[in-house]
Amino acid sequence: MTDNTILQTHNEGIAVLTLNNPDRRNVLSLEVLEALQTALNSISQDRDIRVVIIKSLGPVFSSGHDLRQLINASIESQELLFSVCTRVMTSIRNLPQPVIAQVQGLATAAGCQLVATCDLAIASADASFATPGVQIGLFCTTPGVAVSRAIGAKRSMEMLLTGQPISADYAAEIGLINRVVSPDDLEQSVLNLARQIGGASSSTVVLGKQVFYKQVELGTSDAYQLAEETMVRNLQDEDAREGISAFLEKRDPKWNN
Repeated sequence: MTDNTILQTHNEGIAVLTLNNPDRRNVLSLEVLEALQTALNSISQDRDIRVVIIKSLGPVFSSGHDLRQLINASIESQELLFSVCTRVMTSIRNLPQPVIAQVQGLATAAGCQLVATCDLAIASADASFATPGVQIGLFCTTPGVAVSRAIGAKRSMEMLLTGQPISADYAAEIGLINRVVSPDDLEQSVLNLARQIGGASSSTVVLGKQVFYKQVELGTSDAYQLAEETMVRNLQDEDAREGISAFLEKRDPKWNN
């Protein structure tokens, strides 16, 4: 990348995108969102990347949108910012590779939205989460889309209507994140999870993620219909035949991709 807005590394099939503005609490400014979108576009085409980690530098994961870019801005500028943010969140969900949020400190507003959007999230014990827009007269409506789909209506509305932060332990209890680890173990825990996922068949993971998000939006009958068709489709894949054969023969599989 041409600047340091987002740091990007790629090793052992794992891409790491790091928000790199700790002095500004890793705000999701238009520039940061555009850099994230560029990185995601590139990753989506890279078959060597099997898992993505999104993390940040400093004591705050992300404080959300840059309010300086919202206040007194033109309607066109405001529309652009939210449009780019939605595009980033949609790209994470549509990305072939699973995305893991590595969360330390505070994740608020669009920062909380980013965590809720990622496929998986691990947080340190000192992390907290909030959608505090109501306290400044700007309801966290767009963050609420991702948060409500992660934790349901009642708990989302409590976060949205009060703006009060919740602890990492409570966030894990209600399903906003997967689990809580000590600050010293955060990076290694996320890396271990990424390696575990990366060790599976890439084609199987890509298909599984794609269809999972399709079926959760369907009614039960349609979801099962899609799932049945996908299972049959999956069985035609070379890696499925190899994986089943390896299991029956009590050996490690050799994935084609």
